[in-house]
Amino acid sequence: MELVNAQVDVILAGGNLAIRAAQQATTTLPILGVTDDMVGSGLAASMAHPGANTTGVSLLATELDGKRHELLTELIPAARHIAALTDPNTTAPGQLQALQEAARTHGVDLDIRTAATPEEIKPAIDAAKASGAAGLNVLASPVLFVNRRLIFERAAALHLPAIYQWPEMAREGGLAGYGPSIVQLFRDVVSRQLVKLLEGAKPADLPVEQPTRFELVINLNTAKELGLTIPQTVLLLADEVIE
Repeated sequence: MELVNAQVDVILAGGNLAIRAAQQATTTLPILGVTDDMVGSGLAASMAHPGANTTGVSLLATELDGKRHELLTELIPAARHIAALTDPNTTAPGQLQALQEAARTHGVDLDIRTAATPEEIKPAIDAAKASGAAGLNVLASPVLFVNRRLIFERAAALHLPAIYQWPEMAREGGLAGYGPSIVQLFRDVVSRQLVKLLEGAKPADLPVEQPTRFELVINLNTAKELGLTIPQTVLLLADEVIE
């Protein structure tokens, strides 16, 4: 409401909770949202015609969370028990069920651990390790991204290989990251949409966009600390290998 009272030109919001809060605060100011699924979360009417005062970027999180699971099983091919760390405010139960069913078809048991606040992250990772999980798929979430250092440190302490939402997270110390570059996304897509809104474009007529470029980054320094040997087949898939 403070932003509305300040009469800003555009509200930039990341994640479902922030976008919904902005929508509740104003029906007139343009809202530029970046989240996992704009349409599936009910934040936009459609990709081509989002309607109302909100447009933005859908991150294909559901599809990419599944792809990251596949990559994690290739990173640790002997694993038959893997955990997913998820924010219940971001990932819907149906999406988690789909992930579990896909894992079972490959003979892998997927253990779901939830963390909606920073305080819940460490206990959730500890519980995943205690359950016997050989790896951790850190699902798309603003909360989990902001607290990535905490996750890096706990996964390292427990010798738990983990894969993350953004390739930049592997460059910062995570084992592996797969998805669109967050830097490129904001520089090339979000900034372009923002300029259009500032120039007077109506959010209802400005299509929701999706990323089109994806990167796999693997950090061999982190793998060494974990005592993990990355299969050559996975290294050949990587867009960048950090040594």
